[in-house]
Amino acid sequence: MELKERVNAALQKTRVFLQADGGDVELVDVLPDGTVKVRLMGACGGCPMATLTLKQGIERILKEEVPEVKSVESV
Repeated sequence: MELKERVNAALQKTRVFLQADGGDVELVDVLPDGTVKVRLMGACGGCPMATLTLKQGIERILKEEVPEVKSVESV
């Protein structure tokens, strides 16, 4: 499976939690250096806890599921 597909599959696991709070996440790009670019949407887009969600939630899960992921950035 291609890296972008694996990242997208791992993101599905985070979507359940985000959607429960009225938000979502969209995969924008996966760079060759292991950086994943995502867009937080809905309630997550303007949430004061968005940075924590990004680093402690989404990034942690992606790194566990896809070892090639080095960091996750919101765009």
